[in-house]
Amino acid sequence: MRFLHLSDLHLGKRVCEFSMLDDQRYILEEILSLLDSTPVDGVLLAGDLYDKPVPHAEAVRLLDWFLTQLAERRLPVFAISGNHDSADRIAFGSALLQSSRVYVSPVFSGAPVPISLTDEYGTLDVYLLPFLKPAMVRHVWPDEPVESYNDALACVLRHCPLDPAHRSVLVAHQFAAGAACCESEEVSVGGVDSVDASLFDAFDYVALGHLHSPQKVGRDAVRYCGTPLKYSFSEAGQHKSATFVEFGLKGEVSITTVPLTPKHDLREVRGSYMELTDRRNYDGTAVDDYLHITLTDEQDVPDALARLRVIYPNLMRLDYDNLRTREDQEITAPERAESITPLEHFSAFYQLQNNQPLTAEQAAFCQQLIEEIWKEGEDA
Repeated sequence: MRFLHLSDLHLGKRVCEFSMLDDQRYILEEILSLLDSTPVDGVLLAGDLYDKPVPHAEAVRLLDWFLTQLAERRLPVFAISGNHDSADRIAFGSALLQSSRVYVSPVFSGAPVPISLTDEYGTLDVYLLPFLKPAMVRHVWPDEPVESYNDALACVLRHCPLDPAHRSVLVAHQFAAGAACCESEEVSVGGVDSVDASLFDAFDYVALGHLHSPQKVGRDAVRYCGTPLKYSFSEAGQHKSATFVEFGLKGEVSITTVPLTPKHDLREVRGSYMELTDRRNYDGTAVDDYLHITLTDEQDVPDALARLRVIYPNLMRLDYDNLRTREDQEITAPERAESITPLEHFSAFYQLQNNQPLTAEQAAFCQQLIEEIWKEGEDA
C-alpha cells in the first residue's frame, strides 16, 4: 500500500505581499500529474491546508478543486487541520465528504478513531489527529495531568489503543523536539510547544505537518514532508519534494521523495547595482523568479527597488550589505516580522525591560495565557 504525504499547503499565503495562489495551483497541478504517473492508494494531508483560519474565497476554491481532482481519481484523502486552520471550518461537511472517501479530522473531542484500509498484507489503520493545544485536551479529560503540549499528546495517545496486528499511520500537526525550523513557521520561544518524538513509537509511520523543511525526526518513519513551495528566504536553499511512503508487511516501511519544480523559484542574489543590471549577467536567467537581492554598493542607489523591478519583476525584498549596514546591524526581514508570534513579541519586550530572557516556566505560563485569550476570542 502506497501513500503520498503532503502538508502545509498554506493556500492563500502571501509572501512579502506577493500572492502565492497562482504558484500554488501550478504546484498542485504538478502533484496531480505526478499521481497520474506514480499511482498511490491514498493521500495524507497533514494540516495547514490554508494560511489563515478565515481563508479568502480564492483559497477555498483552490482547495475544493484539488480535493475534487483527488476524488475523481478515486483516491482516499486523509486530511487534518493545522495551527493555521480553523478546525471548525476544515471539518465542515466532513460527513458528506466521506461518501467521496475524503476523510477530514473532526473538531477535537477525544482520541481519533481509525479509518481502516486492507490489502494483501492485511489491515492498515489511519488515525487523524488535528493540531492539539493543552487546553483542548484538558477540556476532554479534565482529571488528566495536562500542562504542556507534550502532556497533551501523550494523554491523547494513551487513550488511542492500537491493534498490534495492524499497520498504523498517524497524521498529526505538531512540533517534534529536535526538528529544524524555518523563518516562515510559528514555533514558540523556548520550544514550549514541542513534543517528544518517542511518543510516536507505536506507529509504523507518522505523517507530520507544521515544519516546512523536509526531514525525519529520530527514525525515518517519523517524517515532515515539508511545504511544496518555498515560503521564506530561509528556505531558498532547500529542494522541495513530494514524499511517498509504501507499506509491506507489518514493520516494513519504505520512503522515497520526488523533486517538485515550482512555477517561480525563490532565490537570493547578491552583487552591485551595475553587475545586476548588466544584460550579460542576467540574460538567459530566470529573471521572473521571486528574489531577495542584496546590493553591495557603498552608496544607496536612488529608487533602486523600482528600477531593479524593470528587469526582475518579482523582486520581493531589497537589502544592502555595506559598511553602513554592517555597522547598523541586520535589518529585520519583512516576512520574519510578519511571522513573529505573540510570545516572541512579549519575550523581546521582557528582555528589553529586564535585561534577561524569560525562563522556560515563564514562557510556558505566558503561552497558556495567550492560548486562553485566543480561545475566548474564538468563542466570542
